[in-house]
Amino acid sequence: MFPTDTKLKADIAESAVVTALLKRGFRVLRPVGDRLPYDLAVEIKQKFLRIQVKSAWKSSHFYTVDSRRTKTNRRSMKRQRYEYDDFDFAILYIEDKDAFYVMPVEIFVSFKSGIALVEDETRQRRPKSYRYREAWGLLTAA
Repeated sequence: MFPTDTKLKADIAESAVVTALLKRGFRVLRPVGDRLPYDLAVEIKQKFLRIQVKSAWKSSHFYTVDSRRTKTNRRSMKRQRYEYDDFDFAILYIEDKDAFYVMPVEIFVSFKSGIALVEDETRQRRPKSYRYREAWGLLTAA
């Protein structure tokens, strides 16, 4: 692995999610620019689902995803929570595990700031986020 800045890390995650969606037969659309509250859209049964892509980072024994949006300019960085109508699903990507978590917006926004993703087998019970690991069927069921 080589060090990456956050924009590059986001681009890598988006590309991985697009590839995973295409391999599963989804029709993927990419909006122009990054001003929308979602990163991608998929067409299912003549309906569009908006998808927010998040990249996870390693923190001790688990991975973390920030459940807030970050807006930056030259002088400041602002974080604010997403709203229920910003997107339909979040897809969280763990690059070094090539793992995806497909999470409905109502679950994603219920987290205050960070989402723990536990990939290692431990004696602890898995966090509630684990039920969304590779849950691609949620997209077609929506």
